[in-house]
Amino acid sequence: MATRATDAGTNQSVERAVSVLRALDSGRAELRVSDIADLTGLGPSTASRLLSTLERLDMVERDPVSNLYRLSLGTLPLAATAVNRHPVHRAARTVVQDLAARTGLGANVAVRRGHVLMFLCNFEGSRAPRSYTQAGHTMPLHATGIGKCLLSGLGAEERRRLLPEPLEAHTRFTLTRHDQLDAEIAGVHRAGYAVESEERALGRVSLAAPVRDASGAIVAAVSLWGAASVLDTRVDGDARGPLVREVVEAADAVSQALGAV
Repeated sequence: MATRATDAGTNQSVERAVSVLRALDSGRAELRVSDIADLTGLGPSTASRLLSTLERLDMVERDPVSNLYRLSLGTLPLAATAVNRHPVHRAARTVVQDLAARTGLGANVAVRRGHVLMFLCNFEGSRAPRSYTQAGHTMPLHATGIGKCLLSGLGAEERRRLLPEPLEAHTRFTLTRHDQLDAEIAGVHRAGYAVESEERALGRVSLAAPVRDASGAIVAAVSLWGAASVLDTRVDGDARGPLVREVVEAADAVSQALGAV
């Protein structure tokens, strides 16, 4: 019994330490101990002890003037290794980089992590607005073209369990009901690609296509995105064709690299 109690305590310490690291990735560049305590639900003294330990391990660092904490560059080798060894990243990086260069738009590849999508890489073409998306950033599945492609690999009931209704509205164009999302997913199945028009952010539109592995399962998606003023005139009617072919062929190339037929 003593061993089990010790194991439980150790596991709890690990969970608390990870919650501190995730709090430091919450969007603000630097945080106070009290901020971290609020975000994690830990007591200030517990948060302070964990931060001191993580600082010794080079996982976080403290500004000597402000005493605010931020993630340390000591986390970078771990994150870089995780991304670079991911099979989808290895298969997609060059393909997506070339896609951005050819079209002049932004190009992304992402995978599903639970109820959100996570970007593995992002490249900006010459006509793409500046993007703050980085590897590891997450976005909602229902409000993005790339997310709709990832959701197309799930059944309707599984989507409802994953994303409780009402779906979060990000703009006035966001789909907030599952019947709306079902219609969009059916369109992805018919056409082989998804369209997102200012559903995540005003002024931004995208096209996306699913990536499959050797088993045929949808494991990732590739997207092209840009400002509505640049891309909207090219995603309507016949003018949509060239960009659709670009993103679908890129997704197919990644699928083939993963062993899909």
